[in-house]
Amino acid sequence: MYYDFTELPVWKLAMEYAIEIFNLTINLPKQEDYALTSQIRRSSVSVSDNLAEGFGRETNLDKKRFYVMSRGSLLESKNQLIYGQRVGYFDPEKVSILIKMAEQIHFELNKIIKSLR
Repeated sequence: MYYDFTELPVWKLAMEYAIEIFNLTINLPKQEDYALTSQIRRSSVSVSDNLAEGFGRETNLDKKRFYVMSRGSLLESKNQLIYGQRVGYFDPEKVSILIKMAEQIHFELNKIIKSLR
């Protein structure tokens, strides 16, 4: 049993993922500040945000809704990683590592979501 969202292994991984995305985007061109940089940072941190918010909800249905939103944000950030790589902003090796992290988070989120049905 977890007493705080920060104890959840999936939250820890999601927070690490957001930090790695932040570091990946530090050197993006200034013209991307309000486009890709902002978008991928927001979607990646939204994964852990929604996990935290869902943890604080009382009913399984309410919790599930936030965990599903977390999964959606995760997939959004994965799409942005792929885009960033394809336009030449991101190193394919780093993207590969981050996509593996995203896939692990996705797997863990799916387990939590299924457990709340």
